[in-house]
Amino acid sequence: MPAEPKGTLTAKELEKNSALYREFQLEREEILRHKWYESEKAGFDIGFERALADWVLKHRSKWRKSRQAAQQQQEKTSGNQ
Repeated sequence: MPAEPKGTLTAKELEKNSALYREFQLEREEILRHKWYESEKAGFDIGFERALADWVLKHRSKWRKSRQAAQQQQEKTSGNQ
């Protein structure tokens, strides 16, 4: 079997990177939702940086725990089939 070129990702690495990228995308969607909500409350666009900082301080930890719990539950459920 020929050696893969240096820098080529294996299928497992691609899967992991895709899951990581998907998690990043989901977090970004939450930040944008938070930006919209806070901008509506303020009556003006608060900007992405302010929304990001506010969301990280107030919501990120709880959001991540919730996502991890949901993923673990899904793994348990799919493992029982």
